[in-house]
Amino acid sequence: MIRVLYAGSPDASAETLRILLEKSSSCGFEIAGVLTNPPSAQGRHKTPVPTPVAVLARENALPVLEPEHLDGACREETAALNPDILVCFAYGHIFGPKFMSLFRFGGINLHPSALPQYRGCTPVPAAILNGDDTTAFTVQKVSEKMDEGNILAQIAVPLTKTETGGSLLNDAAVRGAELLCGVLADISKTGTVPEGRVQEGKATYTGIITKQDAKIDWSKSAEAVDAQVRAYFPSPAAWTTENGLSLKILSAVQVREDDSLVTEEMRAAAPGTVCAFIKQAGIFVRCGTGFLAVKNLQRQGKNAVDYKSFMNGARDFIGTHLE
Repeated sequence: MIRVLYAGSPDASAETLRILLEKSSSCGFEIAGVLTNPPSAQGRHKTPVPTPVAVLARENALPVLEPEHLDGACREETAALNPDILVCFAYGHIFGPKFMSLFRFGGINLHPSALPQYRGCTPVPAAILNGDDTTAFTVQKVSEKMDEGNILAQIAVPLTKTETGGSLLNDAAVRGAELLCGVLADISKTGTVPEGRVQEGKATYTGIITKQDAKIDWSKSAEAVDAQVRAYFPSPAAWTTENGLSLKILSAVQVREDDSLVTEEMRAAAPGTVCAFIKQAGIFVRCGTGFLAVKNLQRQGKNAVDYKSFMNGARDFIGTHLE
């Protein structure tokens, strides 16, 4: 039975941990503890809130490490858990050689892309923004350089152009957990870590997403704006401005120029113009080409609502120019 230190923080990572806990005994490993980010200050009163991984770990009586840095004190705490291998998904920190020396089997990482494509911290939104037809979920060895480790398992994932950043990451959490269990079962059975496959092809990289990245440029095509809305949901959420105030676009679908719901007057509108409210379809906003039919949105300082509820309190919204 090999002992796993699990590293991760967000909701998707907690879902992977939940599946690993369910399958651990049958796959020849046990979770020795978790490594996660420290509690973050949230809300008006800046109350410290633990990560979803920390919450789930404590519910299962697992030791929880929440260091600011992977320093000497953290290495001591980690060594005390006597882990054999590090398993990581969405932890967000680089592991140095001193830390990795604590694990006799090294570490493995779940990365939601077809490596070496989209190395870095935001592979899921990158695949959606680029309109890819497929992506992949990959289990790789942890290496000194970011996401360059050999590939131990990989599954191709077709994309339907309806995925959101949240839904695709959740899919990675579930299906990636199955891949991790398979790799851990093999390591437990053989007592060795496979060499794996060297990454081939041109490497591409993703970076940290800023709020400005999520600002909608209405001069772009409806296809591009739709991809932006989906890629950045639920966070940071695509947004625009309405009379100087932020307006988040949480879900929408693209509509072609020649759609039967589109009138000549709508086609003549400038990009960013709120053209129509069509009860069975949404709020139509003109894009550089095509239209975005907005389904859910959120005004600054207000709750998120569906488009029909929004229009009940925004009768003068039609004709507004979004920027």
